[in-house]
Amino acid sequence: MRPEPAASLLATPRRQRLLEHIWQRTSLSRRQFATLYLAPLERYAELVQQFPASESHHHAYPGGMLDHGLEIVAYALKLRQSHLFPAGTTPEAQAAQAEAWTAGTAYAALLHDVGKVAVDLHVEYADGMVWHPWHGPLRRPYRFRYRKEREYRLHSAATGLLYARMLDPGIFDWLAGYPDLWASLLYVLAGQHEHAGMLGELVVQADQASVAKELGGDPSKALAAPKHALQRKLLDGLRFLLREEFKLNQPQASDGWLTQDALWLVSKTVSDKLRAHLLQQGIDGIPASNTAVFNVLQDHGIALPTPDGKAIWKATVASDAGWSHSFTFLKLSPALIWEAAERPAPFAGHVQIEQSEEEPARQVPVPGAAPAEPAPPSTAPIASAATDNGVGTLLELLDMPPAASATPLAAEPPPSVPHEHQHDTVAASLQAPLAETLRHRVEPSGENFMAWLTQGVQTRKLIINDAKALVHTVAGTAYLVSPGVFQRYTQEHPQVAAIARQENLEAWQWVQKRFEKLGRHRKQASGLNIWTCEVTGPRKSRRLHGYLLSQPDALFGEMPPDNPYLRLANDIAKDENPVAEPNNDNAQG
Repeated sequence: MRPEPAASLLATPRRQRLLEHIWQRTSLSRRQFATLYLAPLERYAELVQQFPASESHHHAYPGGMLDHGLEIVAYALKLRQSHLFPAGTTPEAQAAQAEAWTAGTAYAALLHDVGKVAVDLHVEYADGMVWHPWHGPLRRPYRFRYRKEREYRLHSAATGLLYARMLDPGIFDWLAGYPDLWASLLYVLAGQHEHAGMLGELVVQADQASVAKELGGDPSKALAAPKHALQRKLLDGLRFLLREEFKLNQPQASDGWLTQDALWLVSKTVSDKLRAHLLQQGIDGIPASNTAVFNVLQDHGIALPTPDGKAIWKATVASDAGWSHSFTFLKLSPALIWEAAERPAPFAGHVQIEQSEEEPARQVPVPGAAPAEPAPPSTAPIASAATDNGVGTLLELLDMPPAASATPLAAEPPPSVPHEHQHDTVAASLQAPLAETLRHRVEPSGENFMAWLTQGVQTRKLIINDAKALVHTVAGTAYLVSPGVFQRYTQEHPQVAAIARQENLEAWQWVQKRFEKLGRHRKQASGLNIWTCEVTGPRKSRRLHGYLLSQPDALFGEMPPDNPYLRLANDIAKDENPVAEPNNDNAQG
């Protein structure tokens, strides 16, 4: 093929229409657009030339990568119009950063697959000289083919080799001035969408829309998927817990306190119980670290930030009865949880925010409470206009009108949401038996651990024989990875931590000991409980430690075949050295 200049590549009517759509979704003049958008798009066009976007899937035709790049930018900018960035800041800050976030969305979408040119394709000139994209644009006739046995996800890691060729230093200087945007963009370009927040979700959704269109599907379905899927799961989980489990406004021993303007939830309690609830619904990806959960809640506009932008508030709760206690809290807007008619009565007392260096201590007034000391003139109510606007915006993004801010959990989705996405609402999909189980939880024990394990495997909430699975099939039985499987149980049963502390144990160790006492695992000839497995992959190997069950029938019903990538290290040792000593891994795993 002969290389073409960008002007020629972008001159087709369809590509010109896409460029026009992209410009219309910015608020820039033509001249500014040429600098911030058109120049990177032209560099991209010259680099990808007539390469397909895939060998046999979507956009698998000459020029497919360029078409896919333009489409995903157009779709991403359309989606971006429904979001305010960065989340949790004032409208003034969002307005000031709007154009930078729009450009960052476009760059993330355009460049997310460009690494394919570096690792998926073998490109050479007519004379056989190999070309690599870091050499610069092709200048002579070329040919290309897809590399055999290429690694599917390697292109995400290779993106870093190339994006500096698309974006000039001036653009980098500009974007680096917005830390939240800069971090999200770098995560997307590194292929770590799970750390990129909403920006990563926009790119994934826009990519799906472009692929759907190319494969003859309906891209509007990808674009009409429920906004903020994780946001909805978090909110639905909080609503369920507040309805079924959390105790509010109790003397001292309470999960939270409701004032007129805010819902104050004890931070560790809400994190532990929310994580446990979502895991029990089969929703993975919830961080194990409480700090990370707090950040997720803040990033999605659910936890309201402190004046210095943090998720955790320090405050003292004082009642009219004379008791008081200090806690660390997450602060939420009550309008996110209840309709006005359903909101519980407020707490008879006040919540006094811990004084910071920048401002005086403030109190949250509560109707019916004893009169508080007069506040200094500079003191503002906790629920500021910025907070109200943030709540209204979030409700709008969730397709819930502010007047009915807490739609019943089992309500049908709005007409614009396809029926197949109803499962994204956690509470709507709660089955009655599971809800009943949650209301009447049994005490943690070895037997309860086994029941949880069996249910998780049979309902496929716990995946087996996957790269990150906690249960594998080895030597004709089940292999439980330690300590991972016990840690997962404690995440779903946070009450274990308090029990384990009484015995000076970590929560997972307490569960592990209760499991061992059941005697349902095989022991080595040396008496050790733990078995070591070698995991052998295409490029590397590693070791796992865990337990072998004596009787796997209850867990699986019909026993699956052994995982071909796992083998007991003890068996390997016998093959290599028949007189090898037994493995001496400790019983802690």
